[in-house]
Parts: sequence; structure tokens; C-alpha cells
Amino acid sequence: MNGARALIETLADCGVELCMANPGTSEMHLVQALDQVPRMRSVLTLFEGVCTGAADGYGRMTGKPAATLLHLGPGLANGIANLHNARKAGTPLINIVGNHPQYHMGHDAPLTSDIDTLARNFSSWIKSCSTAETLAQDGADAYTATLRATPGSQGQIATLIMGADAAWGISPGPVRANPLPTRARIDGSRADALARVLASGEKAVLLLEHDALTAEALEAAGRIAGKTGCRLVTGTFPARTDGGPGTVSVERMPYFPEHILATLEGTRHLVLVGAQTPASFFAYQNQSGRLVPEGCSVHTLARIEEDAADALSQVADILSAPASVIKRFEKSAVPKPQGALNTRSISQAVAATMPDNAIVATDSGGGNAAWSICQGAARHSWLSLTGGSIGQGGPAATGAALACPDRRVLALLGDGGAGYTIQCLWTQAREQLNVTTLIYANRSYNILNVEYARLGVTDVGAVAASLFDISNPEINWVGLAKSMGVPGATANTAEELCTLLERSFQEPGPFLIQAQC
Repeated sequence: MNGARALIETLADCGVELCMANPGTSEMHLVQALDQVPRMRSVLTLFEGVCTGAADGYGRMTGKPAATLLHLGPGLANGIANLHNARKAGTPLINIVGNHPQYHMGHDAPLTSDIDTLARNFSSWIKSCSTAETLAQDGADAYTATLRATPGSQGQIATLIMGADAAWGISPGPVRANPLPTRARIDGSRADALARVLASGEKAVLLLEHDALTAEALEAAGRIAGKTGCRLVTGTFPARTDGGPGTVSVERMPYFPEHILATLEGTRHLVLVGAQTPASFFAYQNQSGRLVPEGCSVHTLARIEEDAADALSQVADILSAPASVIKRFEKSAVPKPQGALNTRSISQAVAATMPDNAIVATDSGGGNAAWSICQGAARHSWLSLTGGSIGQGGPAATGAALACPDRRVLALLGDGGAGYTIQCLWTQAREQLNVTTLIYANRSYNILNVEYARLGVTDVGAVAASLFDISNPEINWVGLAKSMGVPGATANTAEELCTLLERSFQEPGPFLIQAQC
């Protein structure tokens, strides 16, 4: 058995079921191993940004890592934008990056690069000196590293840089999986102290992220809020939230810094649970980037790497908070919109037609704006653009559909972001994935128009306008989808959009809707 086969056997034994691949020559022995180990499903992508984004979507929905197979430094570089998003999301993910054998590195061949330096930008674990004898154990260690929560925004991505000689060399065979890591529990004294703060009657907010947004954690947080009157708030772009009628009612933090400060105005205690202190997405002149209102104390109940669900349960028990006080989202009938298409009418159409148990992946401001109205529509999972690097929504939807083939996936994409990773449609067609892609076709990088106006510019010059405009030439998204094997249609009115959404949810396989707004 060679090292590649031992690695794939080991990863499959650990529980890795999916490999998103865009391989090259250095990875051919690994491709051969994937052919020999059918327990691991292999899915081809045409671009590495789709590969890494799909692995992110899969990991968010399953809680376990998919593997990516990438070709040397340039292949990894093509996937970094969505690995950045995955790091911010805390998604478990294993990158296998092929490399030259060590003896070939000195020749400075065309594809030679410093892969370690690239990987350090997003990896919590890196190994680049594997041999055929160690490769299987390195794979087991990489898997374990993806399930080990890390402080701050270090994430849970493991990158195994595999020299070709480690892949083709003789191996002693696969190894056993390591024991699984567990999150640290907070000390009871911290729970006691925070319970006293929340019971004081002063205005408080629980800011929930990462592990604090699991169903178990939200139930405990709901008990605390029901007993003390504190507010439950997520960040602007949480990695995953499961919402809809019957789920615990939470608020979502707005985007712009002045709106965040407004929503937190009067708060005396901001309690971080799996979260960091709020910061503005970008720096603005004469504004603080730290978004904590004056007179507000910041407390930490559970750090990102700690067991947030247990911490919240401890506080809820100390407060003797019953489940009966939990405030939940209520079912509300959303009428189908009529007339012109804009962000509001598209959001209403999505909510009015959303099937039960849908998965929504967003990659635009318009798509994120649909979150609130959908909370009364149907049960769903929502995957947000965690790291701000656009081009995530379509690939994440692809990975979510691979993870949950029995659920309909809805990708809400701006036409600017869709242009980055539209190759995901080809993979959706090849694998016949149940993904509805809705593109907000406003023919503009619209958020940049907004940001430019925030500078106080009222007269946009020709050069600036051209840099925000993607209407010349205009992209035919339906034609582009058809060329990749995905059927689609254009919606010019809200009525047409509702009809097309319902059609797409009823038909198996992928479908694209171009919403002219």
C-alpha cells in the first residue's frame, strides 16, 4: 500500500465522507486512492474557490470535515478567499495540497511556491514534512485538529501539504483515529457571576455566536432571556442559524456601525457567548471601530473555544429559569408580493414560497435582508457570509446540498458575488443537486455605491461609476446557467418570481432564477 491509499483509508475510517477535488499531476496517486476507497465520495469542481466554499457549506451543515484536494500553491491560492470565510465560520475542514517531492524543490520548477506561508493565513494546523511512513498518522491528526475549537478567529482548518513522494512511497498502512477532542467547560464561579449580572435588572444583551447558536445553546439562552428580560442577539453574519416558527427568538445585529450602536443604545451589560467584542466591518473616519456603547460593561460567559451550551445551561439553572418562559418565533402568513422587483419584494417572495426545512446560503446584502421576514415563514437553516469575501454563497449552497440531499437549498446571490464562483452551477448539474440559485441582477456592485455615498460624495464621477457598474456588457445568467447544464428563467415581476421559486422547489435538480431588480 502506498502513502496515498493509507491516507484515504485513514480519513475514511475517521469519518471523512466527502472529497471536493480539483487535482493536478502531483495528486495523481491520491486520485487513484480515491478510486480504490469508494467510502469517500469524490466531487469535481472546475475552480478551487468552489471546492473550498463547498467544503465550508458541507462542514457547517454536518459539523464534520470534508476534504479538499488542491494542486500545489497556485491551486490553494485560488481557494483562499473561501477558506478565509470558513476560518471565520469555525468550519471543520481538511485541505490536502499536493506538492513537489523535497528533492525537486531546488530546481525551482514553474509551480514551486511557499505553500506553508499561504496556508498560515487560515489554518489552525499545518503539516508539510510528511513521509510515506507518517502520512496516514498525519491525516488522522489533521482530522482531530478540525474538531478542536481554537481561540479567537483561528478557526478549525487543517492543511496537509503532501509531497508526491509521500503519496507514492510504501506505507505501513492506515492508522486508527485519535480520541475526539472536547470543549472546555467554564468554571462554576463564572456562571454564578454572570447570573448575578443578568438578574440585576439592568439592561443586558447576550451576544451569541459559533457554539452558542446550536439548538441546545439557544434553548438555554431562551430560558435566561425569558427569566431576566435580557436580549438575545447574533452577529451580523453568523456561520449558521436554525430558525423559523417554533425556534428560539433572536435578533440579528445590523451591518453599519451607527446602526449597531443604535440597537445597543442603553445596554449596560454586553455578555459575550462564543463571540468577540463587536467591531465595524470597515474603518470609517472619525468613528471608533469598537462598537460598544458608552457606559456598557463587556463580560465573557464563554470564549469561542469553550462549551457555550453548557455555560448557558449553568446560568439558566442558577436562575431557575424554566423552558416555559422561552420566547419563540411565531408562524405568520406572508402574502405573495406583487409588482416590481426590489430587495423588499424579493425577500417577501422568498418568505412566501419557502419550503419547510430549506437551507439558505447568502452572499449579498439583499439576501441577508431576507432573514427577518423568513423567521415566521418556515423552518430553515441559514448560512451567512462570515468573512466578507464574496463568492461564497453558490459554493456553500453546493456543499450544503451534498450534505443534506433531502433538503432544498436556496442560494441568494448578488450578481457581483455570483460572478466570482459561478462554476458551482456545473458541479450542481453534474451531481444533480437540489439547489435553487436566485440572482439579484441589479447589474452593479451596489454595496460600493452605498459605501461611496457614506464618504459624502454626491456627484459620482465617470471613473468611479464605471468601477461599480457591471451592466456593460450585461450578463445573461440564464444563458450562462444553461451552458453549464442548469435550467433557468428570468423574473421581471414579483408574481413571476413567486411562480419560478415554487416551480424550482417542486422539480428535482438545480435551477437558476435571474431576478431583474
